[in-house]
Amino acid sequence: MTMILYGISNCDTVKKARRWLDEQGVVYRFHDVRKDGLDAVRLQGWIDALGWEKLLNRAGTTFRKLPDAQKEGLDATSAKALMLDQPAMIRRPVVEAGSDIRVGFSADEWKARFAA
Repeated sequence: MTMILYGISNCDTVKKARRWLDEQGVVYRFHDVRKDGLDAVRLQGWIDALGWEKLLNRAGTTFRKLPDAQKEGLDATSAKALMLDQPAMIRRPVVEAGSDIRVGFSADEWKARFAA
């Protein structure tokens, strides 16, 4: 099973997650959603597994800069469109390990999940 870590290379949380994985010797592949892209089918799978509310990073600069009209009345369709248009709005990192999909980084949680 190949673990895939999705994120943006200059994101501090992604950097911490990658550093932790490297230090633990966990094999993974990194996919930069900004540079390498993200298809609608994969994003929909994440939305189905986690919910769009958990994926949409409302605390990030990209979301905060949106006009109020775009922030109000968000639903799954409009949130998905925003995340596809601006992948920086996706909470990071998203990790796929087999059929398990999770978002965010916590060293304690990851130790239980990935450390050998």
